[in-house]
Amino acid sequence: MKEINELNMPDDARYADDHEWARLEGDKVRVGLDDYAQDQLGDIVFVELPQEGDSFKKGEVFATVESVKAVCECYLPVGGKIIAVNTALEEAPELLNKSPYGDGWMADLDPADLSELDTLMTNVECLEKLKGAE
Repeated sequence: MKEINELNMPDDARYADDHEWARLEGDKVRVGLDDYAQDQLGDIVFVELPQEGDSFKKGEVFATVESVKAVCECYLPVGGKIIAVNTALEEAPELLNKSPYGDGWMADLDPADLSELDTLMTNVECLEKLKGAE
């Protein structure tokens, strides 16, 4: 596993307590699992994604990720309607390990309330929290 100072936590994303990230891209929000979560899970072998058109509130389970170590539920960091899912993860779930903020993104959504992004942590705040948890 990576040390905290080895984690990739881009400053253009915001982070939830449950280790999902959210990034505003135009008028949509892209979400996924952060580097810490994918590293802790180990090799990811299966991803169950929501359907396009599904709507969720902030904090609701929107996906499930299975690794060689565990199965975890993923909580939507910002509420809204799913407008796209990364279907590449169905054939290549390891993309979550290889590129959690790039090819391993999980879903795009039309956010219900953009101000929910402001309730999420910055990369600096998230790393400080992780350092305190060690």
